[in-house]
Amino acid sequence: MEKTPHIAIVPSPGMGHLIPLVEFAKRLKNNHNISATFIIPNDGPLSISQTSFLDSLPNGLNYIILPPVNFDDLPNDTQMETRISLMVTRSLDSIREAFKSLVVEKNMVALFIDLFGTDAFDVAIEYGVSPYVFFPSTAMALSLFLYLPKLDQMVSCEYRDLPEPVQIPGCIPVRGQDLLDPVQDRKNDAYKWVLHNAKRYKMAEGIAVNSFMELEGGALKSLLEAEPGKPPVYPVGPLVQTGSSGDGVDESGCLKWLDAQPCGSVLYISFGSGGTLSSNQLNELAMGLELSEQRFIWVVRSPSDKPNATYFNSHGHSDPFGFLPKGFLKRIKGTGFVVSSWAPQARILSHSSTGGFMTHCGWNSILETVVHGVPVIAWPLYAEQKMNAVSLTEDVKVALRPTAGENGIVGRVEIARVVKSLLEGEEGKAIRSRIRDLKDAAANVLSKDGCSTKYLDTLASKLKNKNNLTL
Repeated sequence: MEKTPHIAIVPSPGMGHLIPLVEFAKRLKNNHNISATFIIPNDGPLSISQTSFLDSLPNGLNYIILPPVNFDDLPNDTQMETRISLMVTRSLDSIREAFKSLVVEKNMVALFIDLFGTDAFDVAIEYGVSPYVFFPSTAMALSLFLYLPKLDQMVSCEYRDLPEPVQIPGCIPVRGQDLLDPVQDRKNDAYKWVLHNAKRYKMAEGIAVNSFMELEGGALKSLLEAEPGKPPVYPVGPLVQTGSSGDGVDESGCLKWLDAQPCGSVLYISFGSGGTLSSNQLNELAMGLELSEQRFIWVVRSPSDKPNATYFNSHGHSDPFGFLPKGFLKRIKGTGFVVSSWAPQARILSHSSTGGFMTHCGWNSILETVVHGVPVIAWPLYAEQKMNAVSLTEDVKVALRPTAGENGIVGRVEIARVVKSLLEGEEGKAIRSRIRDLKDAAANVLSKDGCSTKYLDTLASKLKNKNNLTL
């Protein structure tokens, strides 16, 4: 009897990477009976949310947690991209061991890595298994990755010092200072790792990207054009979390509060699982929300001068709201609802009372807001989020973006202006209409005969053909 084809998936750390990869694996399992094992590199115990998420994987999806790597030799200010890349590189022996047993037990047809895991390709190739990339971010970022080796040769200065915007193939021009964080200092290890991984993308037999044509038409048209040395690209998005055990619990009572608010009247504010604001900025945001006199739900975290402070570590705080302006909670009672650290985002975005989303522009959050048709206030913090904000405001035009002052802080008056404009103004009205069209398009591409479903079918049959060849 023909054995079920099986893939291995090596995710980067962080829920933002794990969630879309699990959704991708679920679709391969449910639609094409391709099972999967997640091989999880780490630098210590996984968070409670990651562990419970992995424990709730459906039948046919399994996971192996590798022995932790040691980062004691790394300076404290080592950038995220360096740590993620090194986590895979330093886990290669463990990945090889896990892979070896999977090859014996399963009918292995492919290894999927995401973003910074291309060193694991060597293990797949060693065992005659096809290497693939699952790109959990934007088609625009993927286009930049594939273009980066060429750009690196063409430009000698820092990209942020370029007088003209960078023309990423198929995309609207982007100022050098808005390119993703790790390419902002070319002498830094993080840039070297991004370039190293970008160069190795051409080793892949295919790249699945979590996007769709109506959202990123220009970038995807360019990516889908066949070119020598460029792997075929499969736009399979939007893959967003479709319910998990955690998202069903409303411990804070914010959903109950939402039920009592008028339709489309509430702004939801969250900067993702990794994003943090400085004390000054957090203070201005609080005062701006109060000044706007609009309803809001705000997921707050203790302030930090590092914008991605909670990406690897979540910082507890003895009083979860002690850092907010004095008297703020009392003054906003009735119009605002403040939640500490976490809220059931998918359920808030799908709620009829939610009329806007102030977001750090992490790609998972953007796809969720598109799927639920909620207009955006773009507030990028780190990684590729500035590029995402440019795309949302200037290309698809479904977002407003507040302007920071000379000190880099967005002031309370500007915050109040943008919030009112989104929820009550003419600009907000036009954005609501466009995001509704995108919501319909997102549902359409994932339908039985939709574009993303067909690309997934094509990819799955390629994987199954590999299966037939190896039997």
